[in-house]
Formats: sequence, structure tokens, C-alpha cells
Amino acid sequence: MTRTRTRIVAAIAIAVALVAVAVTAVNGYRYFEQRADERTRADAVSTAERTVTAMFSYDHTTVDTELPRAADQLTGDFRADYLRLIREAIVPGAKEKKLTVRATVEAGGIVSDENSHAVVLLFLNQVTTSGDNAQGATTGSRVRVGLDRNDDRWLVSGVTPI
Repeated sequence: MTRTRTRIVAAIAIAVALVAVAVTAVNGYRYFEQRADERTRADAVSTAERTVTAMFSYDHTTVDTELPRAADQLTGDFRADYLRLIREAIVPGAKEKKLTVRATVEAGGIVSDENSHAVVLLFLNQVTTSGDNAQGATTGSRVRVGLDRNDDRWLVSGVTPI
């Protein structure tokens, strides 16, 4: 082989290697970006499940302390509205009727997500017992949960029954 032909073959080999490295880098970046998006979605669903369960579960003997702890996972105006609802309606009603409510999330998933906002749909079951009904009553519901990203964590910005 001549020297010119050797240089051409070497140049082609280097070009092919550079293209292979570039394709691998782009695909690797896309893969890790997609994995990060999946983790973010999973974190949003997990936060929604954990927070809504805490918001909708209480015992009449500890309702004063249980429900306000859930407010730590809520954003501004929604947090204020939730705390007011607890103080004005839920605590007095729970104590008067001796209510115990246990909420469980049966299923949940992402409806939409953006960089700093997500919407999650949750399917809930609630078992409510009272002084009048010790056996309890079970109800199912669906709620749409809005979440806003605050630094490195999700906070619930709204819960809407649907």
C-alpha cells in the first residue's frame, strides 16, 4: 500500500471512531437524562402518595398533632387553607364523633410533569370508624394532586377530588 492510501485509510478509521464516540456520548447522555426524568416522576408520585395519606389519615385522640405534620409537605396558600380546615372543621368533628380515618393509596401515576410542576392521579380507599360505627365504613375516591418542585423536593400545591 502506498503512503497516501495508508493515510486515507487511517483518516477514515479515525473519522469512524470519532463518529462512534459521538454517537455513544449522545446516546449515553439521553439515557442518563431519561433515567433522571424517571426518578423525578417516581419521586413526585411517592411524595403525593405519602403526603395525601398523611393528610387524609387521623385518629380523634391525636388529630391535633397528626394532621399539622402533613402540612410541612404543602406549599404556601394550600398549606394555609389546609391548616385552617383542620383547625375549624376536622379537629372539632373528629373529636365530637370520635372519628378514626385510615387512608391508603391503591394506585397512582403521573398525569403530567414539567421541570418544576407535576400532576399525579391517586386512587384512595378510606376506612372511617366512629363512636357510632366501630366496624367502620370504606369509601373510595380519586384525587388529582398538584406538586411543585422546591429546591430538591416536591411539595403538594393542591388536592382536588375528581
